[in-house]
Amino acid sequence: MPFWLADTRRKQHADWIARFDPRFWTVNFPRPMMASVVTTAPDALRVECEFYHEGELAGLIWESEDRLDHPLLAYRTERDYGHCVLRFRWRSSGLVPLDQANGPTLTIEGKDANGTSRAWYVRLWNYASGSPEDAEITLPFSQLESGWALPGEKVHVAAIERMFISLAPRGFAPGSATAFPARRTGWAEMRAIACEGERAVIAIGDVILPAHGEQMATAYDDSFNQTPARLLRQIEQLGYRGRIVHYVGMSHYYRLRPADLLVEEDGTLSGAARAWHADYFARAVAMDFAPIASLSFELLAQNCPDGWKQRDHAGHAGETGWDPPSALFSPCNTVAMAFLRAVAVQWVTLLEEAGADVLFQIGEPWWWVQPASGAPCLYDAAAHAEWGDELVTITDMRQPLDADQTALLDRAGAALGAATAGVADAVRAAATGEAEILLLAFTPTVLDPAMPELYRANLPLEWAWPAFDRLQLEDYDWLTAGHDAARRKAREFVDRRLGYPIQRQDYLSGFVLRDADAENFWPRIDAALDEARGHGIGQRFIWALPQIVRDGYVRLPTYEDNEMNAFDDVAYPLALGRDASVSPEFSTSVAVTASGHERRNALWSDARLRYDVGPGIRSEAELRELLAFYRARYGPARGFRLRDPFDHSSAGGDGEPGAHDELIGIGDGKTADFRLVRNYGDQQRRITRPVPGSILVSLGGDAAAGWRHVGKGVIRFGQPPAAGMEVRAGFLFDVPVRFAEDRLDISSATFAAGEAPSVPLVEIREAP
Repeated sequence: MPFWLADTRRKQHADWIARFDPRFWTVNFPRPMMASVVTTAPDALRVECEFYHEGELAGLIWESEDRLDHPLLAYRTERDYGHCVLRFRWRSSGLVPLDQANGPTLTIEGKDANGTSRAWYVRLWNYASGSPEDAEITLPFSQLESGWALPGEKVHVAAIERMFISLAPRGFAPGSATAFPARRTGWAEMRAIACEGERAVIAIGDVILPAHGEQMATAYDDSFNQTPARLLRQIEQLGYRGRIVHYVGMSHYYRLRPADLLVEEDGTLSGAARAWHADYFARAVAMDFAPIASLSFELLAQNCPDGWKQRDHAGHAGETGWDPPSALFSPCNTVAMAFLRAVAVQWVTLLEEAGADVLFQIGEPWWWVQPASGAPCLYDAAAHAEWGDELVTITDMRQPLDADQTALLDRAGAALGAATAGVADAVRAAATGEAEILLLAFTPTVLDPAMPELYRANLPLEWAWPAFDRLQLEDYDWLTAGHDAARRKAREFVDRRLGYPIQRQDYLSGFVLRDADAENFWPRIDAALDEARGHGIGQRFIWALPQIVRDGYVRLPTYEDNEMNAFDDVAYPLALGRDASVSPEFSTSVAVTASGHERRNALWSDARLRYDVGPGIRSEAELRELLAFYRARYGPARGFRLRDPFDHSSAGGDGEPGAHDELIGIGDGKTADFRLVRNYGDQQRRITRPVPGSILVSLGGDAAAGWRHVGKGVIRFGQPPAAGMEVRAGFLFDVPVRFAEDRLDISSATFAAGEAPSVPLVEIREAP
């Protein structure tokens, strides 16, 4: 499908927003405290905070440069706030009031008149009228002064980078790490936000892409600092519809025990996270999205009780490579599993309160394997208690295993299956109506070829259809590395083992961790969506929104399935006479300089062919056959095959094909798909309509086996050719063409007089 990576908005549609629009404020804070911001009206926002230490505070932030929105949807950078006035009503509770030390302060970061970076601290109480917790605030930027009391130092407002309002708990002690005896909460509201004066409105990208059939995946851990309204605006305007996989994350959704900063065992959600998700789900439903709440079997390691963690045979915890790491729950630990079930029930409540259907994903549950040693984490205390003497030692999943060890993996798989079934049952029991349960599996891990028996533990038969309503697969490690053969083998294995009908399968395509990989990875991600679509997978998601926004990925709709772009895989029915003509054409831009020299730029990488097949018609019977064929193609609407009399073979254009005719690629040990091509010196032509049964393939000079033609000139090997091995092919081929005109002028009188009709055809450029 067509796509592009937008780096900036140029001539695309724009609109205007009021400066300080509440949708575009963010929050930031140190952990373990939590905070969130939501919009409560077109001119209002609310921040919820939970504090655990005396020195914690949150910042409510306005950025002069939009660093969070897609390039086509971002607001324009405007650093000059001169002669601009911001007004709002401030209300708060549980926070240091406006009139006290460490009360809400507007910190302005920017540059002074000399261009030196610095910050100013504007005490909001100096510009307030009302009470310390309910006041009208007016900030005339050109007259702002920094300091505790007025008059103070004048603020230079012509080069502001960002500003934020500090939100501190009652009892705040700057720099203190002392824990509060009990968790403290607070909230603040800005209402009736209005901006007046110069630059009171700023331009914003307002592109609205048509729906393209794909769906979105995102995560709370990536977006907790933004308003739901901001996120959903982007999802909708970038053309995504239907369902949204929303991973609730592993580090921000839960409430902590103040004494040790471990999670509450009853699974209570953070108040800030609850408020954010209530708004997110309600807005999603109002915009006709169907949110899927996704919960994984992992938690930020520093907040996870030690007894819940999976461990290897040496007692080392199973923790991921993220910084800071997350820990994996043991499916055998009954307290950890009760925590997950309790959390799941709360997501059900939030979905139903928002008016959403209960769609719930159990995300990537697995037994962890230590990446460096290959040691499986099957040996926590709960697993020891459950399996006793049957808990044989496995030190490295990459080594051959005996019968007792594989039996242990089967038992581990059964335990994982029971744990996921427990979560699914809890969701169904909590839902007042029907609940749809989805399971997400990450095939590069659970089907790692270096660990051929790991599937027993991490793809258990207890997951087989119809244990869950839908099976979701993702394979981005292999996808972005180009390991297409591994991806396909994994999908076939999952189909055999779990047996989910194709209409009950979803696919998640992604993901680009580093922006430096965007140019290489996004074409593969985009192509994988098309591939899944071709397999009949109707629910496809892109993981994830932050990378789409960062890299400017734009998915465009395709109309290939439209009847007016169809291709009939039939041949032109008449033999071409010697008088038939062929005209290859290129598109070249030629600029002539003042000195008479030329600058030439080839706009097409391959020639497009035009034919006139009229001179090949020999009789009135053939005229009638041509007219019938023309009508059956709806004129130019439907394509068909044409055998070019001058170039239809890999062997010099008209010879007998041989397996060594054309070099179509060099093996790299991971690529399994190679496209048939004709090489004309440095110019290469892609062949999409080879003649069935005519293809011959060689590897390193020897006839190749274990390959098949999967359509449109793509040769697929069951085992990727080794690195450095030449892949060659020979074949006969047709040209995909269509009639060039909506009208076909044929006269029997002129034909009888010996004048051949003109029947122009034009080559079709077929999508990969």
